[in-house]
Amino acid sequence: MDDLKIEGTEDSPAILMSIERKEVLITGRSLPEDAFTFYAPVMEWLDNYINKGLSGSVFIFNLEYFNTASAKQLYKIAELAAKLSKSTAVTVKWHYDEDDLDMLASGERFSRLTKLPFEYIQN
Repeated sequence: MDDLKIEGTEDSPAILMSIERKEVLITGRSLPEDAFTFYAPVMEWLDNYINKGLSGSVFIFNLEYFNTASAKQLYKIAELAAKLSKSTAVTVKWHYDEDDLDMLASGERFSRLTKLPFEYIQN
């Protein structure tokens, strides 16, 4: 299984998924025209990753902004992290800017819905 790297643009986040580091990193802005298609390789990679049964993983969300369509996909990623947490340790780090309480609230909502504790990091 290879790492997955997607370069960020003005409207889509940079994504780095590393099998060696056991890390999923999503940064930037997420406003792709078709969020489902954009995140499809991410979901496929995560399905394969979860089936490997590796111990200890870190999911890092460091987003400036995301739209509603992206929120659905990000929630699916959080759900997959929760699924993985049933068999191994998972850490979720949710970054937000000091004055962006909406981003903090989104992380709190995802955490509550997935029943997975998030670590909140103020930028």
